[in-house]
Amino acid sequence: MTAPIHETVRAEDISLHRPFHAMNDRARSLVRLLASGGDARIALDRETGLNKYFSGPYPRDVLAYSSSTISDISTDAFAHCLAMQETIETQPYSISLDRLRARINGAIGVDEDTARIVFAPSGTDLEYVALAAVSAKGPNEKGGGGVHNILLGADETGSGCIHSAHGRFFAKETALGVATTPAHTVPGCVPVTLVDIPVRCSEGVARSSAVIVADMTAEIIAAQARGAHALVHCVHGSKTGLVLPALADLEALQSRFGDALTFVVDACQARITSRAIAAYLERGCIILMTGSKFMGAPPFNGWALIPAAMATQASPLPEGFAAIFRRAEWPEGWPGRDILMDSANPSLAIRLEAAMFEFERFQAIAMDRVAQIIDAFEAAVATHLIGPLAVRRVCPGGDAGQTGRPIEMRTLITLDMSDLPGLATFADAQVLHKALAMDGIRLGQPVKCVRFDGEWGGTLRVGISMPQVTRWASMADGDVMDELASDMERIAAGITAHLAKASQ
Repeated sequence: MTAPIHETVRAEDISLHRPFHAMNDRARSLVRLLASGGDARIALDRETGLNKYFSGPYPRDVLAYSSSTISDISTDAFAHCLAMQETIETQPYSISLDRLRARINGAIGVDEDTARIVFAPSGTDLEYVALAAVSAKGPNEKGGGGVHNILLGADETGSGCIHSAHGRFFAKETALGVATTPAHTVPGCVPVTLVDIPVRCSEGVARSSAVIVADMTAEIIAAQARGAHALVHCVHGSKTGLVLPALADLEALQSRFGDALTFVVDACQARITSRAIAAYLERGCIILMTGSKFMGAPPFNGWALIPAAMATQASPLPEGFAAIFRRAEWPEGWPGRDILMDSANPSLAIRLEAAMFEFERFQAIAMDRVAQIIDAFEAAVATHLIGPLAVRRVCPGGDAGQTGRPIEMRTLITLDMSDLPGLATFADAQVLHKALAMDGIRLGQPVKCVRFDGEWGGTLRVGISMPQVTRWASMADGDVMDELASDMERIAAGITAHLAKASQ
């Protein structure tokens, strides 16, 4: 990649890739804002106008079913952000974020007495928030201390989380522009040990909730033995739509171990209902969410919902957080908040604004209508993509399989492409994914969930987003089905054409 958008690169020097309409100076100014205020992953390539995920923070003339990886901003959200840009850039950062907190609470039906909200520039940064929330729980009468962080399926959540969940820097710079060394401990962070429990076996098949809970139990007991607090990760919507462990199994662990553990729910795909959020909060779980996948906002933005009682009992923030967070991103009254810089990141605020714009529109749609659209999506993928290509839908696995799944998980379909000539391996699928993206068809990145001749096989993911559901909700059923059929046929044709070209 060439130079990112920093102060040395003007927005007008970036060649935008397939912009949906002409970009005037005001629109380019917004593009610059949306592509700033994060770590290096947010930077746009000078020549392509895309980030490392082949996405751009402007409306693009592409066919996008890529919400499992990252989303492009919708035309409506871009227009909304244009209208809000001056306000967000001029009003105090704390006011922008407090208003966003109120809107998130309103959209999911909780209040400040139930949960406190911490904002972060990415889902990876949210792991620091979870550590901060439980850091006071480590020391105990046995003389032990620290946190034993039990990750779940790191390969299906995010590679950088291995570092941040360990209390370490994960990139060469933070969203504050502070240079850091990856894998070095964040100064003052609570001592952390870490283990990753896989959600899939060596052959790529999803493990059951019971098997995963058995592994979690062993790790919690080990943490107790050395006086560490167990921070146990759940996943509500992995890269392939897994929900693990089952809520009943989570409750059983809580009943057995009580205050010796805290659950943190990785819902960073944002494929989660308000009812599920409430159920987790009632059980004292931390919930991590981002707005740049199913929610449809541009990357990177996220927030953590922290049970209110846990927030008030937290230890003061470690001094190293001053290189990662700004003061307003943590709620008023959080211990040690004053060590953070009282500066502004309007780029994060406007990306969050885009996320809430889409979230509020989606929440206004009746669930019956959402279900109809999801039914149409699944039918179109089966009839016009899976059938013609003769590929297989990867069973999400777990205890529910493909039946009885939460409705929000049905918005994402993973396809096993490894039987197609030229797509046997994971690397083959990566090449195809990039080729399609540059040709105007954006799908979710390949994931390692199938085996082919002892290697990870080729996969692609097809996922819908909140902006798509919102638009389809206002259309006639027949028009929705026609559009979905046309889109899936175009994807199938694109895959076929690229494979034919590659074989020549």
